[in-house]
Amino acid sequence: MKNLNSYYSSLLVFGFLLIWEAGARAYNKSFILPAPSEIALTLWELRSVLVLHHLPPTFLVIFIGLVLSILIGTGLAIWMNGNKVAEKTFYPIIIASQTIPIIALAPIFVLWFGYTIWSKVAVTVLITFFPITVSAFDGLRSSDKNLKELLLTMGASKKDLFFKLYVPSALPSFFSGLKVAVTLSVIGAAIGEWLGAQAGLGYFSRRMMTQFDGAAVFAPIVLLSAVGILLFLLVTWLEKTLLKWRKTG
Repeated sequence: MKNLNSYYSSLLVFGFLLIWEAGARAYNKSFILPAPSEIALTLWELRSVLVLHHLPPTFLVIFIGLVLSILIGTGLAIWMNGNKVAEKTFYPIIIASQTIPIIALAPIFVLWFGYTIWSKVAVTVLITFFPITVSAFDGLRSSDKNLKELLLTMGASKKDLFFKLYVPSALPSFFSGLKVAVTLSVIGAAIGEWLGAQAGLGYFSRRMMTQFDGAAVFAPIVLLSAVGILLFLLVTWLEKTLLKWRKTG
């Protein structure tokens, strides 16, 4: 069944690319709508520049942003789970933070941090910590109350409860949030680089836009998409490796 679903997905993507190719050739304005074949050729021609010069700064932003989001998000989730005052104080603020358009805050981060890496990291953290925090918090709250009472009657300490009950209960939800966060981290890094950077895939795409090179605009976007997919697959692999005890359908 999974192979059949993959076949349908591949067929849909292939059909979309065919329509795009035909439409782009009919439109015949590559600076606005380049054909997929033209994008692929440009990506190959620019592979050295993109992979060696612009991919490392983008990947560094993604990595630092994700690490900070995991530390901040899980720490805040653990605190809110163990402290009702913290939950009532911070949970509404966390929700409200996602109602602010990121594109409006990005220039402010550039103003604060300049064109350094930290302006891009700030955008990435803001866009990724929410799914991690909420999923980890919901996972901690989903722990079995009956199992908690059983562990307490057996003399379990707070440390035992945390590592033997709360953490295993929260891990499935945490990985679900992390899979969302890794894809959003690519978007956050690209937005930050679009608005202020000296290197990176988002910066390169914006620079090519000023030169009306449509294929070169899309080429780094394709590479960004590939990075997001690889990160998603990596998290999925980690989830399956660390949660072998979990029965999945």
